[in-house]
Amino acid sequence: MKRLFAGLDVSTQSCKLVVINPAEKKLEFVASVNYDRDLPEYNTFNGVIQNQPEGVSESDPRMWIDAVNMVFERLKESDVPQDQIYSISVSAQQHGLVALDEQGDLTRPTSKLWNDFSTSEECEILTEKVGGRRVMIEEVGNTQRTGYTAAKIFHFFRHEREQYDKTATFFLVHNYVNWYLTGGARVMEAGDASGTALWHPGKRRWSQKVINAIDSSLKGKLPVVKPSDQSIGKISTGLVRRFGFNPQCTIDAGSGDNMYGAIGTGNIEPGVVTVSLGTSGTAYSFTEEPFIDPEGDIAAFCDATGHYLPLLCVSNLANGYNILLKQYQITHEEFNQIVAKTPAGNRGRILIPWYEGERTPDVAQAAPLYFGFGLNDFNPEILTRAVLEGHVLNLYDGFRRMPVKPREIRLTGGLSGSEIWVQTIADVFEADAIPVRGEGAALGAAIHAAWVWFKEHGHKTELKELTESFVILDETRRKSPIEENVQTYRLMKKLFHALSARMRGVPAEDPFLLRSELINWLRKKT
Repeated sequence: MKRLFAGLDVSTQSCKLVVINPAEKKLEFVASVNYDRDLPEYNTFNGVIQNQPEGVSESDPRMWIDAVNMVFERLKESDVPQDQIYSISVSAQQHGLVALDEQGDLTRPTSKLWNDFSTSEECEILTEKVGGRRVMIEEVGNTQRTGYTAAKIFHFFRHEREQYDKTATFFLVHNYVNWYLTGGARVMEAGDASGTALWHPGKRRWSQKVINAIDSSLKGKLPVVKPSDQSIGKISTGLVRRFGFNPQCTIDAGSGDNMYGAIGTGNIEPGVVTVSLGTSGTAYSFTEEPFIDPEGDIAAFCDATGHYLPLLCVSNLANGYNILLKQYQITHEEFNQIVAKTPAGNRGRILIPWYEGERTPDVAQAAPLYFGFGLNDFNPEILTRAVLEGHVLNLYDGFRRMPVKPREIRLTGGLSGSEIWVQTIADVFEADAIPVRGEGAALGAAIHAAWVWFKEHGHKTELKELTESFVILDETRRKSPIEENVQTYRLMKKLFHALSARMRGVPAEDPFLLRSELINWLRKKT
């Protein structure tokens, strides 16, 4: 009889199921559902409801449940014995708000997602009500940002009060899926709770001051926060009957996609940094002690192992790249060929790629800046290099506040398949960069399910044993920093930082003098 473990990842655009066999170190099953393609009745594009007002990004939570049922159906139709799955863990996109009444019905038919920018006013009001940015960081370890959940709840309170009052429980996305899997468990865990901007990850408690700034009765609508490394219940009898799961199958606490992305890339000890190159860009690392950024640029999170996960997130990453490919009708491979025609540093041209509202730095009403471009410079050769370097520099400019010196960057997400992206990240971050093969957050969830089950059933199994069995580093594509490029990018990093600061009214060095220094360096090289 096999002993199998499953991980679900309910992301913005898709739902993935992974089943692993730790005894045989084998990946038994992988299935995914693309919301746009497989659930067209929800009218989504990239998983988001279409034709919304500017800044609004929402999805119907029932779509996620339908997607979970669909991957379970595919599991049932496979050769994998679902009655031998001992535990399931859920990863999901962070910060999205799901509201339920006492009976478990949605009080708000759609969920505001992590990339919804419609709550900027609520962020400002909340920050002012508690006494300013510094006080807010003292209370919840983070600033209030549109991505986080607190402002979404406050927006609901201010604009849909009748439905707000009918709400019994506010969930994040993975908590909602857990509620469905268990048939009613209403709990949170420390990792995702950190991203509500209502709960302090260092102090591990709710902030009554911030809660009261929204509504004094809100505390009663928030689930209890349980440890990340424990089970919260067993799978529901309805799912046992429908799909053939073992009634003793446990559901563990689950967590956000970044927490499980860390496990799925083996980022469980100091010195390793995971960079995810997808719709948004994230960089995060394991720490044994909490890091609370006094400026609030680095998000303070607990991880899914009982430790901490300082995290940087930029909203703009694949969007600029995808727009460029569409504009010039070029493929990923053609992009790599075209960008190679221009040298690192782009001869002094630099792009601030804020095509949409940016999270780091916190600029809800953002716009891109093309600096150092002449009238003849808007061509594919120059723009491909500008987009590549602009997005990587934007990610690094936030990362520079992280309390870690990376010895290795582990890459995941769609753009990690590009050699030029991997090399540029190695050069800019000044560390080896290596793509990780596999299933990312869904794999991390499955590994976590096994780790928690073994702990709870008296089997001594280290988490590192499990990650080393399933996390595959693509050593054939490892890139080390190129020293000449490193020197160029050190100058570009200074220039990018100065431009970003000046655009936001923050004192910084003179960008024109920095550009002159960069151009002189580039001339000496040639």
